[in-house]
Amino acid sequence: MLTAKNHILLITVLFLLFNGCADRPAETESTPSFGSQPDSEVHRVTVGAEILIDRHLDELIDRRVGLVMNPTARIGDVHVLDSLLALNVNITALFAPEHGFRGEAGAGELIEDGIDQESGLPVFSLYGETRKPTPEMLEHVDLLIFDMQDVGARFYTYIATLGLVLEAASDAGVPVWVLDRPNPIGGNYVSGWMMEDEFQSFVGPFPIPIAHGLTMGEIAKMMIGERWIDFENEPELHVVEMEGWNRDMRWYQTGLNWVPPSPNLPTFSHAFLYLGTVFFEGTTLSEGRGTENPFLTMGDPSTSLSDADIERLQALSDHIRVKQVEFTPVSIPGVAPDPKHEGEVNFGIQVEITGFDFDPVMAGLEMFVTVVRATSDYDLRSFLYRLTGTTEIDKLLSGEMEVSELYFDLSDYLQQREPYLLYD
Repeated sequence: MLTAKNHILLITVLFLLFNGCADRPAETESTPSFGSQPDSEVHRVTVGAEILIDRHLDELIDRRVGLVMNPTARIGDVHVLDSLLALNVNITALFAPEHGFRGEAGAGELIEDGIDQESGLPVFSLYGETRKPTPEMLEHVDLLIFDMQDVGARFYTYIATLGLVLEAASDAGVPVWVLDRPNPIGGNYVSGWMMEDEFQSFVGPFPIPIAHGLTMGEIAKMMIGERWIDFENEPELHVVEMEGWNRDMRWYQTGLNWVPPSPNLPTFSHAFLYLGTVFFEGTTLSEGRGTENPFLTMGDPSTSLSDADIERLQALSDHIRVKQVEFTPVSIPGVAPDPKHEGEVNFGIQVEITGFDFDPVMAGLEMFVTVVRATSDYDLRSFLYRLTGTTEIDKLLSGEMEVSELYFDLSDYLQQREPYLLYD
């Protein structure tokens, strides 16, 4: 048990450590030519994890705490798990989403139960045979703390995991605290088709648009309030809110370091365009896994783009540069162990982002449709409709409609989400 004196000392030391790390300017992107940031005023956002340690630590005393986290659960360079252990918080269980608690697994790789090598704590998989915590997993847990950086996309599986955690916690009578973090795309940007009921899945768990504009705390409140999840007794949810974030902010304005939320989104540039280029995953075309720039590099061995195609894509925005490339996907353990067209020469495009003042869903859709139409030998997969949430994309691929003619009427959704918004 911490004495009051030691408690204050540890808080002081960690405060200095965290602020020394976290107040630095956001790291430049790992690939310089793909990571230029526009000139913009930066405001240091204080994430929910920092607020937890600063103001709520005494509420964790004498409680057995389970953590649902991944590598993005950080304050500066320090993982929240390590921070809480240093403060003698009684952590009894870790829960791993897609990609693992420490981020060691690639997309779609099943996670197994095990032991966290750094802490020695048990790790329960929420991305394997079981995706919802079982009563046995929660037997020695009095409180669950959920902390993960989302990318703001409906098909990113962390929101599905959050819903299942809330369901299980409700059944077990265990409170859930969500440590909030920014929506990196922004809280006012919403775009894309609404998900239709028949396409509900782990990559489309809730009836929201592709870019939903919510934080994890807000979507947790909304899934409970709208009863998108199953429960008899309403989950006991507490959102530890951020400070300094507003809905107009994009990631580069937060002053926070980018920690990849999954191995194939190494920088914010990749995550930004991912909202529109993810649709390549629903085809046999390469989405760039197995290259240095997934979701910014797309194509196929049978793709043949014209100069006019490239000119049309280049005209989408002054903030992107598009060029034709040849690329050969290779196996990258833990990132892309079995990429499409591994070892084959692919022909397609590579996109460089120089600023973020454009619509990533619409731009990505234009790139997707253009490359698919220029490809002679490919197949669509049913996964495409789980990503889009609708079959409306078929009209684009057939030429019945152009991307420029799309209109997403999201007025009902914007009104529906209003009561759950936590930030201006």
